[in-house]
This record gives sequence, C-alpha cells and structure tokens, in this order.
Amino acid sequence: MKDGFIRCGCAVPDLKVADCNYNAEEIIKAVREAADNGCSLLTLPELCITGYTCGDLFLSKTLLNGAANALRHILEETAELEIVFIVGLPVTFSGKLFNCAAVCCKGEILGLVPKKNIPNYSEFYEARHFTPWSGSSLVFIDELDTYMGDFLFCDKNNTDFIFGVEICEDLWVPCSPSEELALRGALIICNPSASDEVIGKKEYRRKLVEMQSAKLVCGYIYTDCGFGESTQDMIFSGHSMIYENGSRLAESKPFSSGIIYGDMDLERLAGERRRMNTYPRSSDFKYERMMEFELDTEKELTLGRYFPRTPFVPSDKSDLAARCEEILTMQATGLATRLRHIGGKTAVIGLSGGLDSTLALIVTVHAFDMLSLDRKGIIAITMPCFGTTKRTKSNALTLAEEYGASIREIDISASVRQHFKDIGQSEDVHDVSYENGQARERTQVIMDIANMTGGIVIGTGDLSELALGWATYNGDHMSMYGVNCSIPKTLVRHLVAYEADRTSGELSRVLEDILDTPVSPELLPPSEDGMISQKTEDIVGPYELHDFFLYYMVRCGFSPKKIFRIAKIAFEGAYSDDTILKWLRIFVRRFFSQQFKRSCLPDGPKVGSVTLSPRGDWRMPSDASAALWLSELDDMNIV
Repeated sequence: MKDGFIRCGCAVPDLKVADCNYNAEEIIKAVREAADNGCSLLTLPELCITGYTCGDLFLSKTLLNGAANALRHILEETAELEIVFIVGLPVTFSGKLFNCAAVCCKGEILGLVPKKNIPNYSEFYEARHFTPWSGSSLVFIDELDTYMGDFLFCDKNNTDFIFGVEICEDLWVPCSPSEELALRGALIICNPSASDEVIGKKEYRRKLVEMQSAKLVCGYIYTDCGFGESTQDMIFSGHSMIYENGSRLAESKPFSSGIIYGDMDLERLAGERRRMNTYPRSSDFKYERMMEFELDTEKELTLGRYFPRTPFVPSDKSDLAARCEEILTMQATGLATRLRHIGGKTAVIGLSGGLDSTLALIVTVHAFDMLSLDRKGIIAITMPCFGTTKRTKSNALTLAEEYGASIREIDISASVRQHFKDIGQSEDVHDVSYENGQARERTQVIMDIANMTGGIVIGTGDLSELALGWATYNGDHMSMYGVNCSIPKTLVRHLVAYEADRTSGELSRVLEDILDTPVSPELLPPSEDGMISQKTEDIVGPYELHDFFLYYMVRCGFSPKKIFRIAKIAFEGAYSDDTILKWLRIFVRRFFSQQFKRSCLPDGPKVGSVTLSPRGDWRMPSDASAALWLSELDDMNIV
C-alpha cells in the first residue's frame, strides 16, 4: 500500500442462473485477472455463485450444496493469489436461509456477512426465501468451516486497509449497516448487489453511492449483477461504481461485463477523518469481530487514477462558467458586507494592469453594483515607477475607464528616489530594498488616499502568492480587505477569462490582453525594447505547479514524496521529473519560511476549501522547521 494507494475492483462475470459450476469458473477467471492487474480488493455481485434470480430454486438442497461446493472450488483455485475478494451465495443455518457475502483470501473464508434488509416489495420477493440477519451474535457454519455475522476485515500489515460489507438493499434503507461499519473504522465499504434496471434508477443509484461515500468519508465499491441473470421479469445492467469520498474513481459502461478498477487513496481517507472532529473516532466503539488477513501490498502500483493539473479549477468545463459566477458573487458579497458595515462609499485599488488587481477591480465593481453605489466611488490608482511598462499602464487606465471607476495616475518615482536618498539606497543596486521600497511606497499612497476619501484599501494578493510569501511585508501584503486571499493564481486566470467572455468591445479586448501579459511585480527596469524584464514564474516557478503542490499539501496533508509521485503523473509531458522536484523543494522552503507574513493577514472571504487565513483554516507557527519535509525530497532518486 505504497503512499496509501490500493487498487480496488468490481467484477461482473457472465453467469448462468443455477449453474454453480459454470459460475465458479467465471468467478475464478475474474479473480485471477484482477490479481494479475494488481487489484487487492475485488467485489463480485450478490449471490453470484448461484445467480440472484433463482427464485424457489433457493429452497432446493441440490442448489445449496452446489453453491457450497463451488465456493470450495473457488477457494482452492485462488489460494495462491494476493487478493481479497467477495462473492455471494445462499447459506443455511438452524433451518433458515441467509443471503451472504463470503469474504475470501488465500484459500480461506475470512467470514460470511449476511444481508440485514430483505426487500419484499415491487419486483422483489426475497422474504419468500431469505431471513434477515439480526446481527445479535456470531454463528459457526460447519459446512463452510467459518463464522457468519458482523465483521470488519483488516490487513495485519496496513491498518488503513480495513473494510466492511453490506449487501444491496442494506444501502437503500434509512439506517444502513455501512454507517456503523464506518464509525467502527471501516475505510472501505463493499456492496455486492443485484439491483435491476428501470428508467431513472441508474442516476438515483449513482447519487446514492456518491453521497454515502461522501457522508461516511469512505471508499465505496458497488458491484451490480449483469448479463446472464434471468430476464423473466427483470433486466440487470451490471452497473458498478467505485467512489472515494464523493468522487468517482470508476464506473462501468451500461450493460457490460468485465472488471473496472479504481486506485483508492486510503491515506487520504484516513487523513480526512482525522481532521473532522465531528467524525466519531473508532476508538469510541468496541468492535471485537475483526477478521485479519495478510497481503503483500507494498509493491508500487502504476497508478491508473486521474490527477487534474489544476485541482482548484473544475475539471468539467461545462460547470466552469457557473463556478466562476458563484466565486465572483461570493467575493463581492464579502466586500459588500464590509462596505455596508462601515458605511463606506469609496474603495481604493492599486491597479497595475496585472491579473490580480484586475480581478480585485472586477469584484469591487460587483460589490458596488450590489449596494447600488456609484462606481465613481471606486478609486483606481496607477502608480508608475522604475519597472512600469507602457503596456500594463495603458491596460490599467483603459480597464478603470471601461468600468466607470475614478482614475488617478500618481508617478511615485520622485518619492521613491527621495526615500532611497534618505536610507542610503543606490538606485543602481537592484536588490530587495530597491524592489520593496517601491512596493511599500505604493501601499502608503493608497492607504493615505483611502483615509482622505473615507474608504478602504482593497487587497489584490492571491492565495498562491500568500503560500509562497511572494509579497512585500507591509507592502502589497497589507490592505483593509483582501478579496483574492483564497483565490489561487490558476483560478484567478479563469475568473478574469470568464469576465472577458461575458463582456464585449474595448473591455473584453483589454481583459484578453491582461490575460496575455506575463505575471510580474514590475519592480525592475524594463528591457531595452520596453518589455517586462522581471517575470515571476521565472523566479519562483510555474504557478500551475505551485497550486498543485499547495492543494495536496494543505488540503490533503500529503507528504512531499507523495506529492512528487502524483505530480509526475499529472504533469507528464509538461515538465521533467527534475523540474518538478526543483520547484517542489522551493515551494516547501518558501511555504515554511514565509508563514510570518500569513500570521498577520487582513480579513478576506474564504471561497474554496483551501485558505491560509490565521483566523480560519490554517494555524501554523511562524518558526516551524521544514527539515522533515525537505529531507523526504533530499532522499529522492530520480531515474
């Protein structure tokens, strides 16, 4: 289970109703195929040894004996395989018949889990044959040499690899067995099922599995029976799914057989539960019915799961416009609430012609419109100095004009030169004091104008810059309300692009040009041809990489080693392994060393699941050492 990943599978074999020997051979094929593909946990359909639609044949001793013999044969043929798998069969005890899932590993039945909720409505009539399990005791089944009852199943070597089983209807009832199983520690729920297909049921079933996995913060493996079941009155499509905490890892095609796989991250699931203090801890429950197994899961999987390069941006592009509108509305609502509270009629923005200040202006325009305030109360100030280019200055002025904001141009060159003279800074020495002196002068200007106009300064810095500490302390680091504080750079770009798409004319043109402008603080003189010479991503690295690192480190709590592994998958073909490792080291160093800037941030709206506000989601000592995190990367060997 390297880095917490295990491969899970749903197998839907072609079956013949009541032909246990044929079904056993198909099951053996599926288990072997899954094991060959690195699968550690495989779930097959409900009653797959006999078929679900046997009807009154379930009362036949011949069928019951055939099912038991078929299970023994399956165990013999799979004894050498490194896999746990679940098959369904009818089991008799004390004169009653139970619908059971047999959990099997290396030639043994770890335990039989009986179905608790027996449907007997509409097209279902299971109560005619099966008895619901009360779960009050364990019973020994002599014929199969194993116990039947409520169990959790756990790998001796990997305590996060712990799962429970519920069967079909158990999921559809108000109080599912999976709820108790999860509370007692199960990180995965397996559901061997026989859910027939009717119009609309597929969507409902999908939502049920999705929400159960999200609510329980677990992996959910749902395997439905398919081809070969009787079509006398019901059709089965083999609709199978693997979900992880509300996210789909795999789903079968309609009316298909075969195996689907999902590489589940148990480390992430365990981490999510730890961070939720409302999630009851498994130590609060006594659960003595733990069946242990032992698998070799330390081999490194060639992961088949998808990792988006931009985890902060919706992967479904059809949802992107709606998400952008929602985010802009959230940002604007936060600012409008602050303005109304203080009775503010003006807002001051240092408008550079770059992405971040552009987004801040867009949000401020929305907030003023919400409050029916005159946009002239938005005071956009462009403050050219040594590094300002004609392109960014022109874009800033055009942008403010198109939005109907008030415009002020204040050249701070003379002020900065006087400041340099006062402190003994040479204008020819382009060091950090040279750069930060300009940034702090700009902040002083907009703060004082806000005082003069009875307004507030709108912060422009984004989440990515805060993570890297790419801000001048008490310069652009400071404001009176930071509207972009939880918007990462990759998302800033999409928000500005969304605004460009829904506007027209000169406003749309200037927004497109801003999107095409390199990210830069413009604190160093332009090149000889007047172009931007100081490009942020050349200095601190590509923001798409840093946003990727930020998401998985802060939101998921992953180690640098694991982040590097999944980054190689996500950015294959875009960056070499050496490049990813280089910028990951820089991210970790900067993230730790720059916490002191984040410890005193101004207020700003939380928009997504990741924020670095010291009053919100992130509390980190400013003097924490990065040594452990960096040591993981120092030990990496790139092949």
